[in-house]
Amino acid sequence: MKNVVIISIGDEILIGQTINTNASYIGEKLTSVGFVIKRIISIGDEKLEILSALKESEEISDLIFVTGGLGPTHDDVTRTCILDYFKTDLVFHEETFKRIKKLFERRNIPMPEINRQQAFVPRCAKVIPNDFGTAPGYDIQKNGKRFFFMPGVPHEMKAMMENVILPQLKEMARELKAFYHQKILYTTGIPESALFSKLGDVKNLFEDVKVAFLPSQFGVKIRLSMLSDNEPYNLRKIELVEKRIREKISEYIYSDEIQDLEFIIGKILQEKKLKIAVAESCTGGLIANRITNVPGSSEYFERGVVTYSNQSKIELLGVKPETIEKYGAVSEKTAIEMARGIRLNSHVDIGFSTTGIMGPTGATPDKPIGLVFIGYSDSNKEFARKFNFADNRIRNKERTAQAALDLLRRYLLGLEH
Repeated sequence: MKNVVIISIGDEILIGQTINTNASYIGEKLTSVGFVIKRIISIGDEKLEILSALKESEEISDLIFVTGGLGPTHDDVTRTCILDYFKTDLVFHEETFKRIKKLFERRNIPMPEINRQQAFVPRCAKVIPNDFGTAPGYDIQKNGKRFFFMPGVPHEMKAMMENVILPQLKEMARELKAFYHQKILYTTGIPESALFSKLGDVKNLFEDVKVAFLPSQFGVKIRLSMLSDNEPYNLRKIELVEKRIREKISEYIYSDEIQDLEFIIGKILQEKKLKIAVAESCTGGLIANRITNVPGSSEYFERGVVTYSNQSKIELLGVKPETIEKYGAVSEKTAIEMARGIRLNSHVDIGFSTTGIMGPTGATPDKPIGLVFIGYSDSNKEFARKFNFADNRIRNKERTAQAALDLLRRYLLGLEH
């Protein structure tokens, strides 16, 4: 198997002004092809740091991917480092110059002389054309190792990867018989620790399949992966482990293809020919926003209303004033009446609602920050479920929206009673 190091160059990465999406993109693409990422290095625009990173990477890997520092300004020093590291000089590359010139002509602006300098490329490099910017990329080989230098601008780098580099690496992987396969199971409604406990003896469960648990506020992704020289073996083993996992936690797995729960909800509602409406208080329209992110959602989503105040709950949803007075706006009774009200007003099959305390204020001794009630109503059944989240306002809203969609999923599939 070929080992890879990814080097990201730029002071903006080190000081947190720019998120290093280049490294994650390259890592994901190369892993999917069948290469092993040994290390990701982030360094500033310092010549000695860059030279040191190149030397270190050459010692431990077969392929080195470098992004950043190829621009025309004084702080772009990668090309100078290439000259020193590979002991080469610059030559004028006519095709690159034509590309740069055409780029400025398309923009209808004169080309600064500084950009002409980018047409000078290292003599030892095979040029990787840049269709979206002025800085070309370089493909350089040394001592059996291969270096790819690309601009730090994400869409320029991605175009080079997709159009030039990845096709070559896919062919290399086929020759090496390096086969990588992965399957992701998306779960929600259960924390990572509880999920792990339900799986039991993971050593026997997973065998030689690599399994990773990736938690977020929306749920836990379970990634199954294998890298070997036997493609059918990979597929069989991943399928076997997936079957074992599903036998233990199937009710929490909502998809193995689509990460966003709202797409799954939409598919179920369309299949069952049901229409829904939602009344939101604490989530402020977040659920309606997620549902309507799905193309074609007008077929099953009739309306969403944000009834933030007590008065709006009474006027728009028909919540009884005495219910709020006796139990409070954040209560099981209020959530049910909200769900019922939106269903009846909208003339739909299902109404559901959210009401809660998102924080950082509004808590009482009996009702802490993060307390949420999600209501459900159809012509046969009405109920509300209580949840206790954390003390971060934005995460509480996101978790409430996810919990509401999952509650709807579970009930529609007969998993919630």
